[in-house]
Amino acid sequence: MCGLTGYIGSRRDPQTDRALLRQMNGAIQHRGPDSLGLHVEHGTAFGFSRLAINDLAAGDQPMYGERGQIVAMTTGEIYNHRELRSMLIARGHRLRTQCDAEVVPHLYEEFGRDFVTHLDGQFALVLYDHDERLFIGARDHFGVTPLFYAYENGELIFGSEIKSILEHPAVRREVDLVGLDQVLTLPGLVSPRTMFRGIRSVPPGTAVEFRAGEPPKEWTYWDLVYPRADATVEPHDESYYTDRLEELLIRAVEKRLMSDVPVGLYLSGGLDSALVGAIMRHLRPDAEIASFAAAFSEREISEVEHQRTMSRALRTRHHERFVHGEEIAARLPQVIRHTECPLKESFDSAAHALSETVRDQGVKVVLTGQGADELFGGYIGYRFDQVRRTGQAGGNPVDLEEARLRARLWGDENFFYERNDASFGATKAALYSAQVRRRQREIDCLNHPLVDRERLVGLHDLHRRSYLDLKLRLGDHLLGDHGDRMAFAHSVESRHPFLDRELVEFVATIPPELKLRGLQEKYLLKQVARNWIPRSIVEREKFGFTAPGSPHLLRQRDPAVDALLDRDRIEADGYFDPDRVEQLVRQYAEPGFRINVPFETDLLMTVITFNLLVDRYELPPYRG
Repeated sequence: MCGLTGYIGSRRDPQTDRALLRQMNGAIQHRGPDSLGLHVEHGTAFGFSRLAINDLAAGDQPMYGERGQIVAMTTGEIYNHRELRSMLIARGHRLRTQCDAEVVPHLYEEFGRDFVTHLDGQFALVLYDHDERLFIGARDHFGVTPLFYAYENGELIFGSEIKSILEHPAVRREVDLVGLDQVLTLPGLVSPRTMFRGIRSVPPGTAVEFRAGEPPKEWTYWDLVYPRADATVEPHDESYYTDRLEELLIRAVEKRLMSDVPVGLYLSGGLDSALVGAIMRHLRPDAEIASFAAAFSEREISEVEHQRTMSRALRTRHHERFVHGEEIAARLPQVIRHTECPLKESFDSAAHALSETVRDQGVKVVLTGQGADELFGGYIGYRFDQVRRTGQAGGNPVDLEEARLRARLWGDENFFYERNDASFGATKAALYSAQVRRRQREIDCLNHPLVDRERLVGLHDLHRRSYLDLKLRLGDHLLGDHGDRMAFAHSVESRHPFLDRELVEFVATIPPELKLRGLQEKYLLKQVARNWIPRSIVEREKFGFTAPGSPHLLRQRDPAVDALLDRDRIEADGYFDPDRVEQLVRQYAEPGFRINVPFETDLLMTVITFNLLVDRYELPPYRG
């Protein structure tokens, strides 16, 4: 992957445009330190920072169509570019490089706006057709690769990261309070919302079009479709599903080894990355493979022994990055610079340290196991659903307000996603300042569209939760702030075989009882894994990523952290209630106090990281 930025509709002179474009590109140079490409023509300004991975000698961008009337930039990888290249050449197109990105303008010439449906990969792309005066931008199916834009004073301003858009003089810096409410309420931000009012994130599987004089329009070119629970499906035995799943997973890993530079591996110590690594070793039996793992000295959150077990089994050159408590706080300012949003946990600091280790070892690309939990029922919520479905659940009945809210959000008054959201509204109200509290109904993210409700109708609970996890947890949080932004902070590209479109579309057809067998998560995936990895890894219970939270930071007595929670500072900024923040500081700093993640929310971590965001991006105080 690389970084792109630019704008359409400029009325400036070319020299001014070129200087502004360089300034915007400079903000995201970490995404592509190897070369810079610029295109400025007739109010169109495209800038590209390249991380050279494929066709090292001839892969600079922008790329152009047959007559030069189409200019395009693509970040990420187009995994089916060889097949597309052969098809385009057979139809008379002349391609001059072996770079995957070159197929994009030619595909557009061949298929028009539908060209994006032919792409298989992880990508964000933009192109401009000078003849039609048409701009198109698109983000890949699952949101691996980011793309943001703003529309101000007739100009469309875009970038791989928001910080490049903020360099444009037309873009205001203002907090989006609905975005803040999303971070507190959900796993993280959900596209198209961002933390910056007026700046949108292109949702996964979505394209945006723009013509001068008209507002931009978004359209969905792909979405995951699960079968209804009552749908008639062709019967297959278990071996059919295991064989096909294994075949597609091998193919997905092989695609993601496409690179002219070495490819490494993130080893978490769990099933998913271990299986990816085993297939990687199978496909590259004699290659030197570097593996990387984040580690902690606290035994209760450390997976070191399991990571080492897999490294030995895979014969990797293993690199452990121990992250200590004081380093978590020290890294947070840089972490927030790259995430461009507040957080609810500190694990991004560990991810930031890990990608630094990858870069220092001269590796530009790593494979991960991301995506398997969402597809195969890996989180504890799937087991809670199973318990409820089989009538084993006890406890108090859902109150009327919560039942109505769940029915409106998820189409089922008994479906529990993250928490009891009706009662959590009071928790948020207590945290917000009085002036923000007055607008709570307006800024409550649950009063704004989150997902296409029609996609949830009639689904089995496991598939309903899977669809929601893909939309609310994976795309912008795990793949975004935790994945892409932390990797590219040090010019590293992460690739995710489980998020192969063909693989995912097949997984959608697997019966839910083969994903969650009783209370055993990832049943079918584990059946495949038994042929590949040690039994001790296959039979491990799911171990969630975690890192020391704000109680640990408070006990470090770091002056920088204390300053971020200072009462005068909280009061002056106007976003949070100073009395409530003080109360939380006293509570969290008590000896032995712990937050039970993921069942409890680290409210102070969001306050700390939000204030870092305010400082880094010079966001104004809230005055109501």
